[in-house]
Amino acid sequence: MSLQISAVLSNPWVGIPPHSIVIQLHRFGMIFARTILSPEISGAHIPAGRAMALRILLADDHEIVRNGLKALLVSREWTVCGEAADGWEAVTKTQQLKPDIVVMDIAMPNLNGLLATRRILQDNPAQKVVILSVNDSDQVVDEVLAAGARGYVMKTDAARDLVVAIEELQRNKMFFTSKVANRILNVYLHGRSENSKDHDSLTEREQEIVQLTAEGKSSKEAATILNLSVKTVETHRSNVMRKLGVHSLPQLVLYALRHNIVHLAVATDATHSTR
Repeated sequence: MSLQISAVLSNPWVGIPPHSIVIQLHRFGMIFARTILSPEISGAHIPAGRAMALRILLADDHEIVRNGLKALLVSREWTVCGEAADGWEAVTKTQQLKPDIVVMDIAMPNLNGLLATRRILQDNPAQKVVILSVNDSDQVVDEVLAAGARGYVMKTDAARDLVVAIEELQRNKMFFTSKVANRILNVYLHGRSENSKDHDSLTEREQEIVQLTAEGKSSKEAATILNLSVKTVETHRSNVMRKLGVHSLPQLVLYALRHNIVHLAVATDATHSTR
């Protein structure tokens, strides 16, 4: 292991084009083990006529995105066995449908993709999850790995990389695009950010409460979604604010934004035209 690490760190991407790179990681220790050429580069890419039969669940809160991903996956003769528009629906449908692979957007309402991934893996540690995101910051990469996802694809690269990622997961490997691979190397070399360590002080339930609060849900609405009493929700929220040293709901919302528990939706002309 140490020889492999030394070889990688001395010149990690030598001879590798700036395309997808498959990273084999020690899941819980987050030890950077080795880089491997993706099948797309090495020529091992499975031809369309020999695509493995797979059942895939798509989780994204935008129907137009799900439709685009579905068209891509169906073109490989894979089956999209279900779709989910928020994190809780993704958890429920994964338990019900038992797909081979879950393709999970990181920014979804009610329960974000990271918390949904954690819940899915608590129920079935062998479940394979690929995260889709527009954010490749050190903190987000760190949280994706900690959640237990086996793949991380930037949405901007999905048309090129998602098929390769799914094939690699089916081979029991891990997949990260080259941008994310460099972030992982940086985390390995320099350790985790202080913001990420602070974020770890919250339990999963507390993170769920923070997300619902930041999304504007009332205590009663949050209680219904989480199947808790209103008093329990309010107790959790008070505990969170005490832990974080925040004294108002706007401060709590700001914390949620800074730690990628919720994400700002940026309106564009295209967005307005499709809604």
